[in-house]
Amino acid sequence: MKHELAAIALLPVLFVEAVIVRRRTPRLPEPQGERRGVHGAGESLRLFIVGDSAAAGVGVATQSEALCGRLVAHLAGEFRVDWRLEAKTGHRAEDVHLILQEQDTERFDVAITSIGVNDVTHMTGLGRWVDSQKAIVELLQTKFLVRHILLTGLPPMHMFPSLPQPLRWYLGARAFSFNKELRLFANRYEGCEFVSIDYPLEPAFMATDGFHPGAPAYDLWAGHVAGVIRRLFYKK
Repeated sequence: MKHELAAIALLPVLFVEAVIVRRRTPRLPEPQGERRGVHGAGESLRLFIVGDSAAAGVGVATQSEALCGRLVAHLAGEFRVDWRLEAKTGHRAEDVHLILQEQDTERFDVAITSIGVNDVTHMTGLGRWVDSQKAIVELLQTKFLVRHILLTGLPPMHMFPSLPQPLRWYLGARAFSFNKELRLFANRYEGCEFVSIDYPLEPAFMATDGFHPGAPAYDLWAGHVAGVIRRLFYKK
C-alpha cells in the first residue's frame, strides 16, 4: 500500500505526533446508564451491540444519548426491544472476540458492531484484523445465534479535527483500507451487512475530544441503523 510505504519515511514524525495527540486529547469516560434492558412494544427484537468506545457511547454523558439508547428509542415504537451492550474503550477486534468467548450463551436477532479505530491507531495488520472480524462474526452466529450482523464502518479519520498532519492523512488512509476490506467481507459473508455512517464532522456533531461522536452523531447513526433493521424485519 502506498500509505504504508510513505509511512516508513514519515515514521519519526508520525511517532512524535501520536505521542503528542495522546497527551493532549482528553480521555472521556464511558457514559452512565444501564447496559441491558427491555423497552417498547410490538414484535420481539433481541439486540446486541458490541465493540469499542464508540459502541460504548464515549462522548456523551448517559447511555440514553449514546448509540444504544438512541437505537432503542428509534425502534421502541415498533418493537419490544430486548437489548444488551458489551463494549469497552480501547478494545480492538481481538479484545472483542475474547470478551465474547467469555460471555454466557444467549440468543439475539441483530448484532451491531463498532470495531476498528483502535486497530488502526495501534497498527494492527489489515489481514489480522479481517481474521478477527471473521472470528467475531462466526462466534455471533454460532454462540449467540445472531441472524443479522451489521458491521459499522470506520469513521473518516482523515477529517478528525484532533489529529495533526501527516498523522491525520496516514490514519485516514489506513481507515479507508480497513473499510474497503470490511465491505468486501460483509458482501461475502452470509448474514452480514456493511453499514456506513456519514455524519458531518462539524463541532456540533463531535465530542469535546474531537475524536468521538457527540449526541447528534449518535442519533444519526442510530437512526440509520434502525432503518436497516426495519428493512430486514419487514421484508421477511
